[in-house]
Amino acid sequence: MLPSRVKTGNTSKGFSLKSLQVAALAALSIVATSFISPNAEASRYSSVVIDSRTGQVLSSRHADKKLYPASLTKIMTLYMTFDALSRGELKIDQKLRVSARAAGQTPTKLGLKKGSYITVKNAMLGLITKSANDAATVLAEAMAPTEAVFANMMTEKAQKLGMTRTSFRNASGLPNRRQKSTARDMAILGAALIHDFPQYYNYMSLQSFNYKGKTFKNHNNLLGKYAGADGIKTGYIRASGFNLVASAKRGDNRLIGVIFGGRTAKSRDRHMQKLLDQGFAKMETIRPFVIPLPVMRPAQIAYGSGHTRSTVQVASAHQREIVTPTKEAPKAPAVNSAKNWGIQVGAFSRATRARDQLEMARNLTDGMMDSGLYNIRRVTHDGTTIYRAQMHGFTKGQASNVCKTLQRQEVSCFIVTPETGNLLRVAQN
Repeated sequence: MLPSRVKTGNTSKGFSLKSLQVAALAALSIVATSFISPNAEASRYSSVVIDSRTGQVLSSRHADKKLYPASLTKIMTLYMTFDALSRGELKIDQKLRVSARAAGQTPTKLGLKKGSYITVKNAMLGLITKSANDAATVLAEAMAPTEAVFANMMTEKAQKLGMTRTSFRNASGLPNRRQKSTARDMAILGAALIHDFPQYYNYMSLQSFNYKGKTFKNHNNLLGKYAGADGIKTGYIRASGFNLVASAKRGDNRLIGVIFGGRTAKSRDRHMQKLLDQGFAKMETIRPFVIPLPVMRPAQIAYGSGHTRSTVQVASAHQREIVTPTKEAPKAPAVNSAKNWGIQVGAFSRATRARDQLEMARNLTDGMMDSGLYNIRRVTHDGTTIYRAQMHGFTKGQASNVCKTLQRQEVSCFIVTPETGNLLRVAQN
């Protein structure tokens, strides 16, 4: 990693001008081989991180600079494809004919042959994983008379989405000096893809794709390696460097990060992880805890947490209760109600990790936890703070069944008793 500054000091009598020149050349070599960082003012670097729900910018650097998107262009091709699917203009299993133009596209590609056929689904997956240029042209020609016409349609859609500094000239991102976009515009596109087509977005997390006996690995290396990462797309041409639009969701927070101009894929990925880490840390101060409430249920305070009127805000439109963390509060008196039991699936050093664990547990229990209320409790003891990942609002039997289900999947789970708040381990049988 390139240090932020080079320390200097008095040289010894034997330290010659030649030595200084050698040291200077070495420093320049380090710069040349390091990631193109935001501080380097590199001509093709830009980045932005946004909250995907609100569009709030959490960090940015040259976010409006027009640069070459490379294969990030395919995100718009996929947006157009998802839109056509949702309107019935394409069918997921529809077979598309491969034209001579599509077959003749340069790598990377699936190797489609002129006159052959590929389904819409396989063409989409080829874009997502292999970043296949031939598949991009096949999809473009299925939605427009020519790829050039489709590119105009892409640009018009971009303008409608608010991507005011973007112009497309093809469906793949292959080099074209008039095909430009910005980090901010690509963040807008990434958020639009997620929010407009949630029924198709899960394809973006596919880590590999098998087609005609070959396995194509997704170029997005954050998948499976960075907590919460679930899409979206990489890009590279020589003129752009290594680009990436990435989405990551932790608890109720989802961030979209964009980088243009990485020197290598690895350095770009490391930089993206750092930007997302900083973004999630900032989100904890903006929106610490978001506890989903069932629709039409009256707003209520999660059991076991003490709050004043100023620390609980209820957004009626979304039926959510936002709870500011406090130190360990006195236990509330036992409530003579059936649904005053809870579960705990761990205690963590960060609130985001507690939220992630609850989300993971919810996904493993097939709806058993949908009626519960998140209660991430910040507890400070002897100067150490931990966050208990709890969910309340169950009967004792429901809490027991949830824990048994999670334990069978090797997830730690305890019942939280209403009277004392003690943790009870339940038997799996």
